[in-house]
Amino acid sequence: MSEPLTSRAGETATPDLYPTRGEETRLLPRLDPVCWSAADTPPPVEARLIGDFDRDGFCILDSVFSLREVEALLAEVQRLQTDAATLNADTLITEPGSGQLRSVFSLHTQSPVFAALAADARLLPLAKYLLGGAVYLHQSRLNVKVGFDGESFQWHSDFETWHAEDGLPRMRTVSMTVLLHDNNSLNGPLMLMPGSHRCFLACAGATPDAHYLHSLRRQEYGIPTDAQLTALAARYGIRVATGSAGSVVVFDCNVLHGSFNNMTPWPRGNAYFVYNALDNRPVMPFAAQGIRPEFVAAREHIVPLEP
Repeated sequence: MSEPLTSRAGETATPDLYPTRGEETRLLPRLDPVCWSAADTPPPVEARLIGDFDRDGFCILDSVFSLREVEALLAEVQRLQTDAATLNADTLITEPGSGQLRSVFSLHTQSPVFAALAADARLLPLAKYLLGGAVYLHQSRLNVKVGFDGESFQWHSDFETWHAEDGLPRMRTVSMTVLLHDNNSLNGPLMLMPGSHRCFLACAGATPDAHYLHSLRRQEYGIPTDAQLTALAARYGIRVATGSAGSVVVFDCNVLHGSFNNMTPWPRGNAYFVYNALDNRPVMPFAAQGIRPEFVAAREHIVPLEP
């Protein structure tokens, strides 16, 4: 089981508010705000979208980027795939079955184009608003679901993993997904349980050593049981986050989500940026022995983002 306190050299011990990876699964209350800015702070997007995010744990921003901008981003994706030998091989994750490219991690450090996208004025101010201050990138990645062979991502809460294996203390992290292709109801879109961000699902089972080597391809620890998913789906329901290329899905770190296989001819590529509050830097992992590599979870190279 995870220890009640954790620390690293030179740090004050940090309380473990969300113990997980113990002997049993259980639901715990969320102890953190969903939106960290003061209620009277004007949001950088329509107020209704902030309301959606607070209520559901996610919102969808339609057509944020133009088709010309999306074409430029896809051209950069093609360049990365063509010049894969110039990338850090450790950051290239393949599908467990077909061997097709599944993800490219540390996207912002390997592509100036995507580094600029992460700091774009249409994304960054919203991240700062939701997290109540300065932010940096905890993680970035390109997720690719090629036609016919793109495999699923198991149901999970990102925060459960980032807390257990990276040592993020609080739920003060938000993901923004820039859709590079149309995400329709058939080509393996993101599925979410609206409202599930308001409780914390503590999972059972000790974290294996170097878990990331397997979990980035197929996660088996830190995921709900079928019985839990059945109960949570009955309680919250399931919604599909669809949108045209250039739209952005913004979702809370703790909302339960997953996606199914892409059995269609239509690819589904998305760029993910995980913004973490500068005041929520990682401490030692709360429920893992080792520290995950920098390309999965920023720890040593933390740089506040500016537009």
